[in-house]
Amino acid sequence: MTRTSLLIVFCLPSFLLADQVTLKNGDHLTGSIVKYDGKNLVLKSEAAGQVTIPWDSVTALTSTDPVTVVLKDGQTIVGTVTTAPDGKIQVATQAAGQVTAARDTIVTIRSKAEQAAYDADIDHSRNPRLVDLWTGFLDLSFAKSGGNANTKTFTLNSNASRATTRDKITVNYTQIFSSSDASGTNLTTASAKRGGVAYNLNINKRWYAFGSVDLENDQFQDLDLRFSPAGGGGIHVIHSERTQFDAQLGASLDREFFTTGLHRTSGEILLGEELTHKLFANSSLHEKLTFYPNVSDTGNYRMNFDISAVTVIRKWFSWQASFSDRYLSDPVPGLKKNDELFTTGLRLSFTK
Repeated sequence: MTRTSLLIVFCLPSFLLADQVTLKNGDHLTGSIVKYDGKNLVLKSEAAGQVTIPWDSVTALTSTDPVTVVLKDGQTIVGTVTTAPDGKIQVATQAAGQVTAARDTIVTIRSKAEQAAYDADIDHSRNPRLVDLWTGFLDLSFAKSGGNANTKTFTLNSNASRATTRDKITVNYTQIFSSSDASGTNLTTASAKRGGVAYNLNINKRWYAFGSVDLENDQFQDLDLRFSPAGGGGIHVIHSERTQFDAQLGASLDREFFTTGLHRTSGEILLGEELTHKLFANSSLHEKLTFYPNVSDTGNYRMNFDISAVTVIRKWFSWQASFSDRYLSDPVPGLKKNDELFTTGLRLSFTK
């Protein structure tokens, strides 16, 4: 036996055991089929590594190992694949024998490893751990001036949420601190902290129940602490790819502790709405308004209003502008009813 014959004998088994792809130009590629995603076929070759091939360029393919084939009608077929003379795909299954499908009815093709990874992702989304599926952002800004007047301003705004098909958890925190010595004495000119946690439980596709707790401290409202647990129901009025609009109705308990020694506890009605709208491909608007009529001291009320616009520069990097207003109809005597906060700057986003 010649050296060439020996080489053919040794190479032929590995060739026969490899998946094969035939292209329109007559080229033949061998390797392992990884996946077809509806647009491209991915083949892993020992010589060229992972190769992406446009599906329109493929005239025939053969797999030696079983793959998972998903059709447009939702049917899932598992078996080895060959191409019939008429161009249709034939799948040799163990249970149903040979199944034939037209090329344009195939949605995806996945190798055993690719299918296992896909199934794991599906299971992960349906049964996530509490630490999974979190998304959020962090806004930070610091400004300092020197010379005739030394000023410092620090703002922080953060939000994290975890949404599944069943429920949603949201945690938020906002802080501002500013000081100035323009008068010759270093004075704090702004100091406020706001935070809270909310939980929404979907009853069906439109209705949900919610519970929340908000905490607030504002030095210039003489407010040491506002503690406001609330609960009620909501409806998804609009739920589309570009726009989500929710309305809420519930009740709240407002406990206020002021520096002056005044302590107040009031029952409240909660009326709220929240809008998220995608303005452009990389820009979105978020707005939330909550109105709290006081039922313990009728005629008085609170109002929380927040609005922000965000433009995404990179997946994790955005530019934001936010405005927040907290209105109290009956503040401590001598103080204003409104506390407003405007911030703009960079936003860092995260996904887990």
